[in-house]
Amino acid sequence: MSEFIVHGIPGSPYGRAVLVALEEKGARYRFQGVAPGELRSARHLAIHPFGRVPVLVHADFRLYETAAILRYIERVLPSPALVPLATREVARMDQLMNVNDWYLFQGPGNVIGFQRIVGPKLMGLAPDETAIAAVLPKAHAVFEELSAQLGTQRHLAGDAFTLADAMIGPQMDFLAQTPEWEVLTHGRANLREWLARVGERPSFSATTWEKVARLAQAA
Repeated sequence: MSEFIVHGIPGSPYGRAVLVALEEKGARYRFQGVAPGELRSARHLAIHPFGRVPVLVHADFRLYETAAILRYIERVLPSPALVPLATREVARMDQLMNVNDWYLFQGPGNVIGFQRIVGPKLMGLAPDETAIAAVLPKAHAVFEELSAQLGTQRHLAGDAFTLADAMIGPQMDFLAQTPEWEVLTHGRANLREWLARVGERPSFSATTWEKVARLAQAA
């Protein structure tokens, strides 16, 4: 099968979700690093008209939007399966993937993640504590729901690792690097335990920010 090429920014949770899925499948892939300042360049807009990442290129096929990429990978590489067999578990997985996009990333992820990690680490900016405080109620709401959805299961959609874990795991691992993680997981120990289990998977240890940055340099 043709090599997969992933265009992304090292450290991006969305890009990492794609890499995690490819690692889980044992797929052959290459990571093409994109600098944040290149997102609006003509070169990048030619492969993603909205100037975002990640983008997957597979032979003569190009695809953007992380959830669509993950489902494509599942269809072309169906084993090992990252989608449950039970209809309700599939529906739960799909719901969780939408929760990631609309409620976890939009606010908790992009505000706290930017203010605590991206801005200081990549741009030398001081965190905006007011912006962080403003988004914490929304962050608590989504963490509460994710904790409820997880319950006593090993993984988010059931006992098996699925695309929902591949997508939400990188977002949560990103937030775990911030001081807000302790506050948001207080009384929600199941989320901490789940993230620890996910972090032990070879697919996660192979796709850390540092390792992906090295892949980008080697490309």
